[in-house]
Amino acid sequence: MGTRLLVIGPDGHEVAAAVGMAVASGAKIRRAADRAAALALLRAGQGADLVLVDLDADVAGLIRDLRSERFHLPVVAYGIAADPVAAVAAIRAGAREFLPLPPDAELIAAMLAAAAAPMRELVCADPAMRQVLDLAGQFATADASVLITGESGTGKEMVARLLHAGSRRSGGPFISVNCAAIPEQLLESELFGHEKGAFTGAVARRVGKFEEASGGTLLLDEVTEMDPRLQAKLLRAIQEREIDRLGGGKPIRIDIRLIATSNRDMEEAVAAGAFRDDLYFRLNVLTLHLPPLRERPGDIAALAAHFAAKHARSNGRPVPALEPAALARLQAHHWRGNARELENCMHRAVLLCQSERIGPAEIILGGRAEPVADARPDGSRAGAAAPVGRSLAEVERDLILDTLGHTFGNRTHAATMLGISIRTLRNKLKQYGEAGLSIPAPTGPAAAGDAA
Repeated sequence: MGTRLLVIGPDGHEVAAAVGMAVASGAKIRRAADRAAALALLRAGQGADLVLVDLDADVAGLIRDLRSERFHLPVVAYGIAADPVAAVAAIRAGAREFLPLPPDAELIAAMLAAAAAPMRELVCADPAMRQVLDLAGQFATADASVLITGESGTGKEMVARLLHAGSRRSGGPFISVNCAAIPEQLLESELFGHEKGAFTGAVARRVGKFEEASGGTLLLDEVTEMDPRLQAKLLRAIQEREIDRLGGGKPIRIDIRLIATSNRDMEEAVAAGAFRDDLYFRLNVLTLHLPPLRERPGDIAALAAHFAAKHARSNGRPVPALEPAALARLQAHHWRGNARELENCMHRAVLLCQSERIGPAEIILGGRAEPVADARPDGSRAGAAAPVGRSLAEVERDLILDTLGHTFGNRTHAATMLGISIRTLRNKLKQYGEAGLSIPAPTGPAAAGDAA
């Protein structure tokens, strides 16, 4: 299931080379000559995972159009011998990256890998999780609806993608809709589409996610957050295998496999009247429950090593080993946020680590450092180069500046690594600058990514 790449702009030798490298990395390519043609493709259900747009094609205008029509896609601008000022302007407008041409194969592969991050392979070592994945493997070949339950951060979407990849529909699209993230008044149009003029702001026909997923899989993430009125329309779509666009005159046949997820107790939601019981039974043909991380301790060490390696590579650092005392702290933690919380913890640990090993002092749990008296095997104190005894504001400041240094001053990259918005990063750096601290300046190729 390759990354779907939409390339916007005129043909050219350098662009053709970049497209060829993307295809070699497994991407599926669609081309659009300009912004209008790209929007027409997206409205028609020809979706994408990543947009690559010529710097001369009004990047800011494209991003405004995508946002106004609720196409939430990462955008990368590209250019040949481009003006650095224009590249910075594109990033300020909302582009994730700037890709200089002629292209670099490794850079394109990394860009596609980042876009495909939700599709990464599941890491599993615990028997409890292995049992769930074995059952998922059996369910994959069926075409019946699957309901996946579990706490936030347990990997429900990744298991849904695993089901799709193992199905006869694997060559078709995998479309995900977060029912909790889209306002009720927009979710109906997002799912079922609309005709031009169906409501104020409907400037053109828009194919909904049910149609876009035709021949593939549709994931309804956190389905229990859906309004009861929409639940009735969803039930009809499942039963009749057809939908009605808003403002449409005739039903449209659909061919999808439906997967739904929820972090709530579904039977409690039904009993409370928050979720239709007939819809629950339609979705609950096959069921997978993902245990929380605290109930699969065998996965903690495997995931910690995986996340440490991932973030060490992204920061250009050697992959650190995890000391036994550090692992003991991880295994003793409750992990309310599950694997997502563990990944954030290991990201911090990698950035705070001053050696080739992560000790217990680098393991910051619950968002703040705690005193750690453990000694390292070599006799040195574990907290010698760690934030023990310092304020959270000081730790945050050093983490931000350290990350910025490792991105060669590229603030867009630093914000992404830190999990904060570029606006928040700018405000923090402004505070540090006013306090007289030295802020790493962009250097070399990273200069184009500096949004000062």
